[in-house]
Amino acid sequence: MYKRVLLKLSGEALAAGKGFGIDAIFIHKIAEEIAAVHALGCEIGIVVGGGNFFRGVAQQAIDMDRVAADHMGMLSTVINAIALQDAIEKRGLFCRVMSAIEMHQVAEPYIRRKAVRHLEKNRVVIFAAGTGNPYFSTDTAASLRAMEIKADILLKATSVDGIYTADPKKDPAATKFDTITYDEILRRNLKVMDTSAVSLCRDNNMPMMVFSMREQGNITRVVAGEQLGSLVVP
Repeated sequence: MYKRVLLKLSGEALAAGKGFGIDAIFIHKIAEEIAAVHALGCEIGIVVGGGNFFRGVAQQAIDMDRVAADHMGMLSTVINAIALQDAIEKRGLFCRVMSAIEMHQVAEPYIRRKAVRHLEKNRVVIFAAGTGNPYFSTDTAASLRAMEIKADILLKATSVDGIYTADPKKDPAATKFDTITYDEILRRNLKVMDTSAVSLCRDNNMPMMVFSMREQGNITRVVAGEQLGSLVVP
């Protein structure tokens, strides 16, 4: 269905419900799914969050300078990226971590043309350190990287199975959208992604699928064309 995708994984997801750190078993399950998608012939770019270690807008950073806190959050994403890279390479795939903040000993610097070349050579590319700038979330980084590598779709793997009228964990009456527009997300103020990320996707006609990553095999099914969650269209 899709030749090239950008997969957004939250840091909290890598903790698999533990709240902090990385769940080794779960990260290997994700790597197994990525290997299955790769076997279909799909080129995969990945953006990882860092919320399982530190978030610049979290309560733990309330007394910190926002720029310093955001830089700490960006460094957290590098930890997750290296862990995911290791799990993917244990599946026999070639994987590169590219960081928006230069740290040559652990990751390649992000260069768009080089990232595209890695994808063309069937390497999985993990984009770390967000956009490299404070005040921008990894959601915005995912939207930006999806556009830069000319992905066919942005896949946002979450803990819920789509976009709802309200938080389904808090409101049992919340209903799910099978398809929704970016304008509707902004109008209803739905907390799917940051407004900057939503606007970026809308303005550049980037479709997005929001789906649950809790069920094994969902990433493969979405890439194969099955609509499991909510499809967001420009």
